[in-house]
Amino acid sequence: LLFLWSITVSIFGIGGLLGSSGSRYLTVKYGKKKCLLCNNLLMIVAASIMGCSKIAQSFEMILIGRFMCGVSAGLCVPLHHQYVGEISPRKLRGFANSTSSFFWSLGKAVGQISGQRELLGSQYLWPMLMASCGLPALVQLITLPFFPESPPYLLMHKGDQEGCKKAIRQLWGEGHHQAEIDDIMKEKATMKNTKILSVLELIKEPAFRWQLYVIVILTATVQLCGINAV
Repeated sequence: LLFLWSITVSIFGIGGLLGSSGSRYLTVKYGKKKCLLCNNLLMIVAASIMGCSKIAQSFEMILIGRFMCGVSAGLCVPLHHQYVGEISPRKLRGFANSTSSFFWSLGKAVGQISGQRELLGSQYLWPMLMASCGLPALVQLITLPFFPESPPYLLMHKGDQEGCKKAIRQLWGEGHHQAEIDDIMKEKATMKNTKILSVLELIKEPAFRWQLYVIVILTATVQLCGINAV
């Protein structure tokens, strides 16, 4: 029983690894907005499966739902940061990116508070707690169609300059936005001469060795600093 529940908990991370690994390919092929919409559907399906697990008397449904939630979260982390950053005006871009981390932390806190026995962590309400992750996904699924595709994606990957201008006007209002379009064109020209490294190539590349060491040490020490216990 301990082994089964350990797998149920840890399979979220395995799904997250798979989701984040495929995010780059999916965003280039389908665009960030479409990927986010499909990702919301995946999260809603996962929440529904976990929410119905008690009625069906199936712990396997919790296992499957947790894995799907992990895949969805793994896709969402890079997708959300990129989309929010790309649709924000230049002067608000740093602020918009920082709000992502704030709401991730806030969501974890709300989830832990809601999981207390006095709230949704009781014997009868825990299926609602498991299914609650589908609520934010549903809100985004309803509201996201009113937003345009990312302007850099339209210009850099689709070559749709008119679509890019239309998206910029919809996001930032009427005005002269040629400077932002020129910046996207410069980035596109730079990317043509830049090789995109795979994970294995990144590990082997000597020029990025120290940066990689710093990231690995920081990530490991965050897990060991006691924040999870807090």
